[in-house]
Amino acid sequence: MPPPNEQRRAQLADAAIELLVESGVHGVTHRAVDRRAGLPAGTASNYFRSREALLVATARRVIEQHQADMAQAARSATVPDPAAHAGGLDGRALAIELIAGSLLLAGGPHRNRYLAIYELRLESLRRPALSAAIDELMAAMAAFTGDHHAEVGLAIPPAAIPALLVMYGGALFALVTGPVELVTPEAVRPLAVAVVDGGLAAGRDAGVSAQ
Repeated sequence: MPPPNEQRRAQLADAAIELLVESGVHGVTHRAVDRRAGLPAGTASNYFRSREALLVATARRVIEQHQADMAQAARSATVPDPAAHAGGLDGRALAIELIAGSLLLAGGPHRNRYLAIYELRLESLRRPALSAAIDELMAAMAAFTGDHHAEVGLAIPPAAIPALLVMYGGALFALVTGPVELVTPEAVRPLAVAVVDGGLAAGRDAGVSAQ
């Protein structure tokens, strides 16, 4: 095995993402990934000993990229003042702004990432090990989302996060599987409103049920 090389791993995973979008899961082989990445034959198999390991690494790459986008959004966000919202955004409005921006980016310039993760999710129905790995990544994503909300000062209860993620995923699926020219701020904002308001309502319901 070669020494760890995160840049090379990312290069291989990015090549696998492109192949997933073009050819589906069956087009992702070690040899095809090497060719797409422009690397010597055998490179992908040195880093990922099995095809399943390659697919898991590809899913992990998409999640890492998504988290990086969220972190960048947090750094540029207008953090609400809990005492006074005048001149700024309240928590709901900021959440809508952040999710609309995320959907716009994910459904447009970065749509291949998410088409790839949907391909992997479907394949995981037939591969228990891949399913377990993706479930683990989704759990980590939920935890990351909670931390992200806290970082930007969003008063979104933890109970709302599972519903938010499900609705976000549904909205994103509709965007990435439709024409890219329809992914516009005007089209995305109502989806962001529905995701935030639906998630908050689900969180309230969960809180009432727990009492």
